[in-house]
Amino acid sequence: MISYDGKEVCRVVKNVSIVSLSSGLAGEEFEKFALDIGLKRLKDYGLNVKFMPNALKGIEYLNAHPEKRAEDLVQAFKDPDTDMILCAIGGDDTYRLLPYLFDSDELKNAVSEKIFLGFSDTTINHFMLHKLGLPTFYGQAFLTDICEMSSEMLPYTRKYFEELIRTGTISEITPSDVWYEERTAFDESQVGVPLKEHKCKGFELLQGSPVFSGKILGGCICSMYDMFDSERYPDMPVLCRKYGLFPDREEWKGRILLLESSEEKPSPEKYRRALEYLRDEGVFEAVSGVLLGKPMDETYSEEYKKLLVSVIDRPELPIVYDLNIGHANPRCIMPFGREAVVDAEKQSICFSDRKHTK
Repeated sequence: MISYDGKEVCRVVKNVSIVSLSSGLAGEEFEKFALDIGLKRLKDYGLNVKFMPNALKGIEYLNAHPEKRAEDLVQAFKDPDTDMILCAIGGDDTYRLLPYLFDSDELKNAVSEKIFLGFSDTTINHFMLHKLGLPTFYGQAFLTDICEMSSEMLPYTRKYFEELIRTGTISEITPSDVWYEERTAFDESQVGVPLKEHKCKGFELLQGSPVFSGKILGGCICSMYDMFDSERYPDMPVLCRKYGLFPDREEWKGRILLLESSEEKPSPEKYRRALEYLRDEGVFEAVSGVLLGKPMDETYSEEYKKLLVSVIDRPELPIVYDLNIGHANPRCIMPFGREAVVDAEKQSICFSDRKHTK
């Protein structure tokens, strides 16, 4: 049982397995205080929590051993007791898991209907699982959200996490009342220190019809940029093409594209190039609409809005901006693979009751 809105209710999620598919930050000694915060919160929900065998082996080890990260993901899916696979944090090189997950159908043979939750570089893992037909959940991670150093989880963030473990899904997303500035330090001195908050203006319709529908797919635009550009990792576009990771134009037809930007706060020029890659892949000709997460600290927000309109260059395509999703706190949880109806006038995104549909 967990307490939800003051009532004791049953939960769908009982056992959580934590994986480090990108950075090994969770295994560093200087992060132990944050892990203790997060573990206590999860256990206070009555959840059984375990770290997969390699999840806490640290940055250096996991950087050298992508095959071990892949093993943890496969093992978590095979584990009959695991209800939720929760990513520790993002990073920038989870694409290196591709050969170890797909060469011999390791991931395909392991995948089962479990909740998979993560964001940032985990965008690449979401595309991997989409390729195999598994719906996933985008928007939160263990270190960034459950281990939040304020006196409690951020209320808006907590609301969606509690709904997910209580029901196994998300029924509706509405805007947060506030957004928070990012911390400038992340050490133990920040425990109990509240984040500086600002009032949210709600979802902003940049163009097109305020109401549109489709199944949502996407993630961090910086990770998606790296799928096409060799600036960060020369072999990443090669591997993404080899394994057919990015859906083709036909598969994007009728879907809703979700984009949000990372803590790197990409320059307007890089943001433009990322949009151009997506445009050249035919994504904007195929989708029914585009959803945009609020940029961290609202950096380049006005520039991004202008670029979205000019690069996409389809005035009839709905574009809704400033969702509380991705790298700017607080964060909702976005279901991928379920029919969604976006209504910018009503300030809501509603999801159908049907679960586990590609």
